[in-house]
Amino acid sequence: MRFSPTAAIVLRQVYLLRGSPTRLLPMVAWVAIDIVLWGFITRYLNAVTGPRVNFVATLLGAVLLWDFLGRVMQGVTTAFFEDVWSRNFLNIFATPLTIADYLGGLVITGVGTSLMGLLVMLTLATAAFGLSFLGYGAALAPFLLVLFVTGISLGILGAAIVLRLGPASEWLIWPIPSLLSPFAGVFYPLSVLPGWMQAIGRALPPSYVFEGMRAIVGGHAPPAGALAFAGGLAFVYLLAACWIFAAVYRFAIRTGLIARYSAESAS
Repeated sequence: MRFSPTAAIVLRQVYLLRGSPTRLLPMVAWVAIDIVLWGFITRYLNAVTGPRVNFVATLLGAVLLWDFLGRVMQGVTTAFFEDVWSRNFLNIFATPLTIADYLGGLVITGVGTSLMGLLVMLTLATAAFGLSFLGYGAALAPFLLVLFVTGISLGILGAAIVLRLGPASEWLIWPIPSLLSPFAGVFYPLSVLPGWMQAIGRALPPSYVFEGMRAIVGGHAPPAGALAFAGGLAFVYLLAACWIFAAVYRFAIRTGLIARYSAESAS
């Protein structure tokens, strides 16, 4: 990955966001709605169940972390879709840009947009509902890192799927976080799932994050070994996603698919 071409990809996204407030609004509006909705749900649950369980920390915290993963993924895929929607993908790769340069630009863009969404979520959750992650300090960093790397992996994989199947297949990408959430144990421990769902859940790095966060909220020590395994698994998925994107790109070049890229082609 070279600095100048990667910075050019990032700069293009900055210009797009700066010149169009309608692109910025969804980055904060949907996360704000999620936090407000779940914040009042958890406050109501606390009121009817008493002080035995703090639903704000368990449910609202889970929503915030899962939304963070979704925003990371969407930061990468949306940056890719911008080139698809503007029919600019072929123009970009007519330059001496490498796959590493392009993916590096998408990842950095995803970092920026997801951090923006995370800041909005933390501000709302803390100011309106008293949920603060500051008490966990540096212990929170490994959890966020695993979610971040997983989100990047899903974003690159989603971009590869659209590159292979065509722009119309972008509707297959948006539901991915929702499809994975039942297996990741976002709101409940994996032990409540049937065996086959538990097996899938153990193959997903976020499941270890949410199991670990529930342990911390319950007053237990963070599971260092499980988090280390989840981090390694997330990085393996990241490498696999990059390899898949590169393989799909080579296929598109070899078959001429990249030159026929249009909204009508989905095969």
